[in-house]
Amino acid sequence: MRFLRVAVPVTFVVALVLGAAPEAGQSAAKANPTITQFLGAASPLELVSAKRADRIAWISYDQGKRNVYTAAGPAFAPVRVTSYMKDDGVELTGVRISDDGSTVVFTRGSAANRDGWNANPSGDPDGGEELLWAAKVANPGVSWRVGDASNAQLAPDGSSVIWAREGQIYRAKLPAGAGASEMDRGEKPFIRAWGTNSNPVWSPDGSKIAFASNRVDHGFIGIYDMTTRTVGYMDPTTDRDTNPVWLDRTHVLFVRRPGTPFGQQSQAPGGGIGLPAGPAYVAPAGGTGAGRGGGGGGQGRGGGGAAGAAPPATAANTGRAAAAAVPGLMTSAFKGGYTYSLWRGDVTNNAAAEVWHPEAGDRFTQLPAFQLAGDHLIFNGTGGGGGGGRGGGGRAGAGAAAGAPDEWDRYFSLSLLAPNSKPVLLTTTDGMIETATDVAISADGKTFYYCTNAKDIERRHIWAVPIGGGVPKMVTTGTGIETYPAPVASGKTLATISATWNMPNSVGIWTTDASQKIVYPASRPGFPMEQHVEPQLVKTQPADKAFDIPNQMFVPKDIKPGERRPAMIFVHGGPVRQMLLGYHYRYVYHQFYGANQWLASKGYIVMSINYRSGVGYGRSFRSAGGTTAQNGNSEYQDVVAGAEYLRGRPDVDPKRIGIYGLSYGGLLTAQALARNSDIFALGIDYAGVHLYGNSLNPEDVSYKSSAISNIDKWKSPVLIIQGDDDRNVYFAQTVGLVSLLRAHNVEYELLVQPDDVHDSLLHSRWIELLTRSEQFLKKHFGM
Repeated sequence: MRFLRVAVPVTFVVALVLGAAPEAGQSAAKANPTITQFLGAASPLELVSAKRADRIAWISYDQGKRNVYTAAGPAFAPVRVTSYMKDDGVELTGVRISDDGSTVVFTRGSAANRDGWNANPSGDPDGGEELLWAAKVANPGVSWRVGDASNAQLAPDGSSVIWAREGQIYRAKLPAGAGASEMDRGEKPFIRAWGTNSNPVWSPDGSKIAFASNRVDHGFIGIYDMTTRTVGYMDPTTDRDTNPVWLDRTHVLFVRRPGTPFGQQSQAPGGGIGLPAGPAYVAPAGGTGAGRGGGGGGQGRGGGGAAGAAPPATAANTGRAAAAAVPGLMTSAFKGGYTYSLWRGDVTNNAAAEVWHPEAGDRFTQLPAFQLAGDHLIFNGTGGGGGGGRGGGGRAGAGAAAGAPDEWDRYFSLSLLAPNSKPVLLTTTDGMIETATDVAISADGKTFYYCTNAKDIERRHIWAVPIGGGVPKMVTTGTGIETYPAPVASGKTLATISATWNMPNSVGIWTTDASQKIVYPASRPGFPMEQHVEPQLVKTQPADKAFDIPNQMFVPKDIKPGERRPAMIFVHGGPVRQMLLGYHYRYVYHQFYGANQWLASKGYIVMSINYRSGVGYGRSFRSAGGTTAQNGNSEYQDVVAGAEYLRGRPDVDPKRIGIYGLSYGGLLTAQALARNSDIFALGIDYAGVHLYGNSLNPEDVSYKSSAISNIDKWKSPVLIIQGDDDRNVYFAQTVGLVSLLRAHNVEYELLVQPDDVHDSLLHSRWIELLTRSEQFLKKHFGM
């Protein structure tokens, strides 16, 4: 039986088998380790696997140096395939590996900000960029620029890559080679066709490319033949065809929706009786309307001629009402009333036939973001709203399939073989499946893997269920945290990004002997594993008693009876985040978890608060009433409840309680200092929001919810940190706060990071900001 098949129950036990003494150097760690040591271990950021070869690839972050690694079975020895050996703040994201495992592509650089500038935190005088790069695994250390490409699709054999840009399809050979044409370098369209073309996908054998061609009021599925260099269109009609997916080398699945009815057509007038403006056309402001003649006659939104004055509102309303009464004039549907269907097309003759559409009363009227798994489609069927209540829990289970409100998002499977098939619920487990990187399908298309906090709400583990439905089985167990499931092609192993409370993110291989082998990093010299403390779950109850609030407590090992220590509260950002009982799977919170451990090693008691409106505890907790600026910030009660808990502990000095956080955590930090300087003796505000919205009216809820509405009560000192190229929080939030703090004689320190983004891209700046935090804490708390 293959390891990744779950047709029969298999129990996996976490036995951490280390490949090459990863903890070498642990005994040498100092009794008082530095923040550089806590943030010094290399760790993976993303993980993928090839479909037809036992090879995995990941992006590594090693003290600011970002590189792509691959490893091949059965040994899975890591090989670095790129050579970016500087802490330069240049991101690597979106790694992909070809089906045969020969080629990787990835994006290097950051997206442009609102002014069109790419992030450039290291101050490179040439500026920043965001481009697609590639490397061959057989030639480690060599990578090259491909071009300006997003959502690039690798050929199955890694020989080239395709993408859509500005409505056309581009291709670049990998590598293009000396003397390559503009087309082979990806500088000239490879497929140039009328319409806005997008979503190109390779056939399994690489002989054809399917793509969607939007023609405004209708759309086609284009099929490009690599051998004949011709384009054909799959069963062209007046309808709108999108989302092509290859079922096999000769068949394509696609979505068909009705074309645009007269009442929604908005084309500009073109002159002549056959080229009138669409009934929904609106002339440009200040324009004269038709432009090229008035064959259509009439004024306003009719045919040609000048735009003229709009008809009276009463006449327009009467016309719309009359049009709405005519079937097919304002809205369009297929016979039977549905507006979404799946079609199977044959590329040998471009004929197609419908394979599924929703029936009246079906829960799903469409299949959002589906992906192919063998002869099934997998999709995320988001649940309903759910009620409130303590703990944010509630169990819905399979009831979600019947349309009942659900605390959790669910994945479903639809068979493409059975006539009139209905979606089958796959993830009957009650737990969060957060993003698209949390799910994967085995190479044989028979098993669905997903990362969830089911049965262990404060961590993440990998579960598996047969594609056609069945009882999900937990694949990874224990007290670790496993994310990014990457089933290996042979079905003998499963790769994950794995962490524990004292082991940073690593690449783990789960094998048939029911154990995990850590293959990357091979060692962590100087990493202070022994100086970590195991965080404990502590629940608090806020004033409104709406929820029990989960928190992680980091208590230093050396506290003596009767001793009182300073304490720091950490509040995460988002707020759609959840801190865990171990190293976090997100880069920025991986850093902050390490910072919490570092503070504990220095003698601080640390409390990380998972306040309401965060994720991980169900939809009721996430959408709790009264949260955010529009509703009065009820989540702030959870922060106060945490502080009150600390004030009641015999090992906490109630006069030395501080708070720090990033983004929404910075917002809560500022609120704590402005509202309760009597409780919070200091704060470290990293890229926080200080004025919700833009109203300065003291009576508006958004202003009352803002920290600055209580500026007169702000007495405690604050360290403010922000990059001025922040794309999540305007730097103006810090500029405005500093003005107010000066005017009210509030003590503050400032660390501005030029050209840096929301959470710093430079490892050196992480060390700088946490070192400044250490100095700030020592100044006010004496340690």
